[in-house]
Amino acid sequence: MHLLRSLGPAVAGVSIIEAIRAGAGAIVGLAVAGLFLLSPDIDLETGLYLVAPFGASSVLLFAVPNSPLAQPWSAIIGNTVAALVGVAVCLSIPDPALRIALAVGLAITATILCRAVHPPAGAVAMTAAMSPEAIDRLGFWFALTPIAAGTVLLVLIATLYARLTGRHYPFRQFADPGRHGTTDRNPSERLGLSEDELTGLLERYRQSFNLGVEDLARLIGAAELQAASHATGPLLTKDIMSCNLITVHPETPLSEVADLFRRHRFTSLPVIGANARFLGVIFQIHLIAQAREDALRLDRGFIPALRRLLERNRDKPVSAGDIMSVAGPRTTGNAPVSTLLPMMADGEVDAVPVLDGSRVVGIVTRTDLIAALARQAIRHE
Repeated sequence: MHLLRSLGPAVAGVSIIEAIRAGAGAIVGLAVAGLFLLSPDIDLETGLYLVAPFGASSVLLFAVPNSPLAQPWSAIIGNTVAALVGVAVCLSIPDPALRIALAVGLAITATILCRAVHPPAGAVAMTAAMSPEAIDRLGFWFALTPIAAGTVLLVLIATLYARLTGRHYPFRQFADPGRHGTTDRNPSERLGLSEDELTGLLERYRQSFNLGVEDLARLIGAAELQAASHATGPLLTKDIMSCNLITVHPETPLSEVADLFRRHRFTSLPVIGANARFLGVIFQIHLIAQAREDALRLDRGFIPALRRLLERNRDKPVSAGDIMSVAGPRTTGNAPVSTLLPMMADGEVDAVPVLDGSRVVGIVTRTDLIAALARQAIRHE
């Protein structure tokens, strides 16, 4: 049984959406690269053409963009160095079998020493070693085109595609600003460990090729958060949620929404339809963001834009449905309180609606959660 399990998949399952995202990225990347490298106006004598290793590079750049092996330095320098090694070996060694073996082995050593390990680089070196006629014609120019030029093009496309699809490539550096644009790290990543200590952990367990320092920080933070959630015991969301809700409808004018925020000191309000059907949540920040957007669009100050946004006598007043969030997290009354921790830990939302089917029956704010955890801590002293 253990042997059979060891032969099974080692990679965690992903959603079909992520699989499609990665595959579509490779299609876009290679298609666009092909427009440049396979253009009929380009003289193939220059070496501008697609090579098989670009397909392998696309797997890393579009499917696992967080991998250290997929980063720009690894991809561009790794492929280019491997091409140089492959060409040098091809021009020096006449025996095909020895030429191929030496090209790949020396390329691996060279890319490791350059801190530019990129698995497709082995295929780049092998391609050069298996193509003596092309190498005789192109020489070391092969490393520049198609290899370096094609890899740079794929990296640029991968960077743009990641931004368009909500991913981050190149991967985050440890010193990058947090989600709020400040030098403070995100709350779940404040580990009390320095970058050098995290780097030491990766080196000690020989994981430098698999994880970046930022990735390790995020994983440790997530693990600590999950472990902390176990201390909440059997406490359920319905035990701490607010049930006497103040709600608004999609057509409620923003002026009325603002009045409710001021009167009740809330930071969020559920938006409901008929029969208390949950439609979304409107946060105070939505008012601020919309006013800021209007100020920029209409070229006016923030206060006049906010005043105009909340104006009651407009021909068509802006309503809650126009700016509410419909894609935020939500939960059920029987969900453990521990499931709320990752939802609110990083400050993306400060309230999670509680649903019974499609109906909203309560809401848990960050204040509710902190109070519940404080009570639990006191009881366990």
